[in-house]
Amino acid sequence: MMPAQITSTSNPQVKNVAALMKKSRARTEQGLFVVEGMKLFRELPAAWIAQVYVSEGFASDGPMDEVRRVCNPLVVSDRVFAAMADTCSPQGILALVRQPAWELEQMIGRAKSPFFLILEQLQDPGNLGTILRTAEAAGCTGIIMSRDTVDIYNPKVIRSTMGAVYRVPFFYAEQLEETVMRLREKGFLIYGAHLQGSVSFECPDYRVPCACMIGNEGNGLSDSLASLAHQRIRIPMEGKAESLNAAVSAALIMYEAYQQRRGD
Repeated sequence: MMPAQITSTSNPQVKNVAALMKKSRARTEQGLFVVEGMKLFRELPAAWIAQVYVSEGFASDGPMDEVRRVCNPLVVSDRVFAAMADTCSPQGILALVRQPAWELEQMIGRAKSPFFLILEQLQDPGNLGTILRTAEAAGCTGIIMSRDTVDIYNPKVIRSTMGAVYRVPFFYAEQLEETVMRLREKGFLIYGAHLQGSVSFECPDYRVPCACMIGNEGNGLSDSLASLAHQRIRIPMEGKAESLNAAVSAALIMYEAYQQRRGD
């Protein structure tokens, strides 16, 4: 068995991993985030890797040759690794990853006819992660978020994306209303998912450059943002249901756009 190079939870690197796991501010200041598990490691772009840690058990029984082809990991005692990990049953490998930097103009230029999802103040990590995962599957050009949306580098969000966070461009807008206005000025049609929408979500033409806005889980779109939509759309519902989960609503709209664009 390869001897552990880090054996104390007081080690500065161990404390730093804990800070990156728990604190959005630490992630922002260092420009790093943490991923756990072999699946997320395998999909990780090599250029994004800052440091990799493996447990003693992983170093003994895991696919170390595969890991070493990408980087030189530090071995941590099993006890310390369990303290570093965010999951209940850690898989023995975690990586510090450099945060990608996307600009709005760069995202717009990725497609001839872009389709964006715009998220206002989403708070649930699982919702955001699921939305990113679905966005990749449905061919969404990118995700634009208000600054007060949950941190995309939250470990729960990262796990929920199942690797899509590496491949779907995203952008936090300091002033979301200004960003929406920029898209309007560039000829984008802006749709807003709204309980008082005038048409069903299948009606708009999503084949043109466009974006759809999804609001906070509890309150929906703010009035100020909803007022910027060219058209408010609704998702028809039966029974006594008043609304759908934000991730479900986003998935329905993204797949309608995907269906139209694939047919085109």
